[in-house]
Amino acid sequence: MNAYTLLPFIVLIAAMFLMTRSAKKKQQQAAQMRNEMQPGSGVRTIGGMYATVKEVNEDTVLLDAGPGVELLFAKNAIGAVLTDDEYNRIVHGIEHDLKSDAGLVPDDASSLTETDETDEPAAAAAASDDKIDLGKKDADAAGAAEAKAEDEPKKTDGDSDAK
Repeated sequence: MNAYTLLPFIVLIAAMFLMTRSAKKKQQQAAQMRNEMQPGSGVRTIGGMYATVKEVNEDTVLLDAGPGVELLFAKNAIGAVLTDDEYNRIVHGIEHDLKSDAGLVPDDASSLTETDETDEPAAAAAASDDKIDLGKKDADAAGAAEAKAEDEPKKTDGDSDAK
């Protein structure tokens, strides 16, 4: 056998080995993340529910989803263990580390609608009642074109005047 005929098989086997190796790494990282869960940490389930870990057992996790709501989940159903800052940002809407308010956009549009003296000519031009030409034809011109088309005789396949 020639070495060139074995080359595709070797490449295929190497690719399969690399794919299964990366999948095993991801599974090991997920298992390690689930084993490091502690009571009080915020989690997201694979179904998209956010909750706080109340109790961790060997195969199950007791989650506190709200006041008086405790849910028992399998450990495999935990999709991600979140940091405290991330959990508070998502669930409670609390932004923890704001550097400065200088680059933030205000919640209301009042600062955007205030006009300065420099903006007055532009505002006056926008408020004027002048007609704006949008490139449309007048109704009279369109009607005249239709009337002209109706006056001309229409040619058909069988009735041509050319000889």
